[in-house]
Amino acid sequence: MKNIILIAAPLAGKGTESARIKEEYNMPHISTGDLLRQAAARNDEEGKKINELMTSGQFVSDEIVLNLLKNRIMQPDCNDGYILDGFPRNVEQAIEYDKILKELNKETGIVIVLDIDKEIAKSRISGRCSCPNCGKVYNTNNPELTPVKENLCDDCNTELIRRSDDNPDTYEERYNAYIQKTEPLIDYYEKKGIVRHVNSGISSDETHNQVVKILGE
Repeated sequence: MKNIILIAAPLAGKGTESARIKEEYNMPHISTGDLLRQAAARNDEEGKKINELMTSGQFVSDEIVLNLLKNRIMQPDCNDGYILDGFPRNVEQAIEYDKILKELNKETGIVIVLDIDKEIAKSRISGRCSCPNCGKVYNTNNPELTPVKENLCDDCNTELIRRSDDNPDTYEERYNAYIQKTEPLIDYYEKKGIVRHVNSGISSDETHNQVVKILGE
């Protein structure tokens, strides 16, 4: 199986699709946010530094993130492919990631872009919630993504939470930042001929079926 980079605008369904690919293909799902949180929980020098930066709301450098990512994809479970979620976020990060791949003799794989109309994505804001323990994403506005038990994760029974920035005004800022920083990233990978586009403005099942078809090529 090829390595997969998922790129998507806010609320396009990246978390949901990542989880489905992970489960169906038994692939490691690598989130840079998770890597940072795991590192921050360690009691070594690097972990303490990361924890200090995150606790104080300061920026964690690309150098630190890239080092964590490199160490993660060197693990044996990544030998047969992995899903990269939340990285790279811009062309500069993609170039540095390419250097790591070259050093490790690994291929970029395939880039899947989840396309969605801005207004459709915005309409999902009020229902989105997630599990703080396992990261599974739900949306109470979508019957396919509603938890079996109200406000509890289906997988680990943890109480679900809602993001404080899930509101229309903040969404505008997040979406504009995505357009400014991420669209050039898509162009970067388009030139490599490895981008595939998926319509994620439909049901999660239909979105996933498109992804499965791409992965079967």
